Formats: sequence, C-alpha cells, structure tokens
Amino acid sequence: MGKQQIIKTILSVLVVILGNILYALAVKLFLLPAGLVTGGTTGIGLAVNHAAGISVATFVLIFNVIMLATGYVILGKQFALTTIVSTFTYPIALNVLERLLGDVVLTTDIFICTIFSGLGIGLALGIVIRAGASTGGMDIPPLVLNHYFKIPVSAGLYFFDFIILLVQAYFQPPEKVFYGIVLVIIYTLTLDKLLLMGTTRTEVRVVSQHAWKICDAILERMDRGVTLLSAKGGYLKEDTSVVLSVVSNRELPKVERLIHEIDPESFIVINRVSEVSGKGFTMKKEYR
Repeated sequence: MGKQQIIKTILSVLVVILGNILYALAVKLFLLPAGLVTGGTTGIGLAVNHAAGISVATFVLIFNVIMLATGYVILGKQFALTTIVSTFTYPIALNVLERLLGDVVLTTDIFICTIFSGLGIGLALGIVIRAGASTGGMDIPPLVLNHYFKIPVSAGLYFFDFIILLVQAYFQPPEKVFYGIVLVIIYTLTLDKLLLMGTTRTEVRVVSQHAWKICDAILERMDRGVTLLSAKGGYLKEDTSVVLSVVSNRELPKVERLIHEIDPESFIVINRVSEVSGKGFTMKKEYR
C-alpha cells in the first residue's frame, strides 16, 4: 500500500468517525430528550431500554458486535472491514456524550426535535455512506436477506423500520409514533439528497442541422466531451444527427446560449443525471 493510499484510508476512517459522532450528537441532543421513536438499531435500543432498563448505548454496542460477526460470516471480510469503525464508534460516542452532557437539554419541543433529529441523522448517515462505509447494526439483516433471497435491500430496510416502530408503538402514545414516522421520512430524504450532492449532472441532447458546429463549439468553448448519435426524423424520415453531452448544472445556461447562437431552431432535450463516471468527471481528462 502506497503512502497516498494510506493517507486516503486514514482520512476515510476519520470521516466515518465524524459521521458517527454527529449521529450520536443528534440522538443525545434531540431524539432522547423528546422521547421520540425511530427505526434502526437505535429504535430497538429505545424499546429495550423501556422494557429492561439497559442503556441505549450499551445495547447498541452489543447488538452491533453481533451484527458485525454475522456480516463477517455471511457477507465476507471486506464488508466487515467497512463496518467495524461504525460498529464501535457510534455506541461509544453516544455513551461519552451521555456522560459529558449529562442532563443538558436544548429543547423538549417535539416538533423541533423531530426536524433536527432527522436532519442530523440523515446528514450523519450520508457522511458515513459517502466515505464508502456502513453504519452496521440494522443495515446488516436486509443485506443478509438480499444475499440469500434476493429481496431488495431498500424493501428490507423499510420492513424492519416498520416493525421496530410498531414495537415502540406498544408503549408510546400515538402522537410520538407519528412523529417517529416523520423523523424516518426526514432522515431518509436528507440522506438521499446528500448522496446525490455534488454528483448530479445535466445531460443535453440537441437535434440540429448544424450538429457538427454545435459539437465543435462545445468541445472548444466548454471543454466538454461530445458524442454524435445517428438518428432519423419521425415526420420527414430524413437522416439527422443528435449531439449528446453531459455538463455540470452551472454550465447548462452557457451551453444553451451557445447552441442557440449557432442554431436558434435547434431542438434541445435536457435531463437531470444522478451520477456520471468517466473522464472529465471522476477521471482526469486526457488531451491529444
């Protein structure tokens, strides 16, 4: 392993640790003071805490270790390596914060706590996942089901979260269960947004009689790759060319102006792309 790879690995581990500390902070400052219900390992921990008095941090640590061992046996060594940091960091961070902050309460307003719990947990999960790691715990059972029965991971996650919320509904008032559902929705949406942040691009397709001029202009003035696709008009049945290019969201207005300068009558189709990999985006450009 080279020096750069070692530095990259260390930075990734530090990012995962940061994400788990943020997760623990959101739980300690907003979720626990309001007595909110939630899914995942934390949700099971809340139920166990209510039934047996075991602290959430202690239960999460024990459960995470069991799930880590399960993941190692069934899903392999590589998966375990990406999960081991979160397995220990989150429960330890939660335990430390409980001791350091004690009875510190920022607010007990259930609405504010729901919003900030959702934002904090979603942001924390996004940081961990973008670093190429897993949060462990209840992430693992859906992966095991997918491994054996090909059940979609997302379906497994939603199923287990629903069951966990249902269990907590037994000892929590309906109002808090509804807020718990809102909490899950908020952190899911926040996670999705964060995972797409910085990776979304815009695909531009142009049908024009001046396809070659548009192609050259995008290459020279925008420094973006271009592909020419062969097509046939549906009405006149004439052969034509379609210019295909992918640009950043900020570059889109400039590209549109450029195309209209060359051909005001061009037909432009614009699509939002979730992610692009390749030269000019995830790889360095090569000029010949």
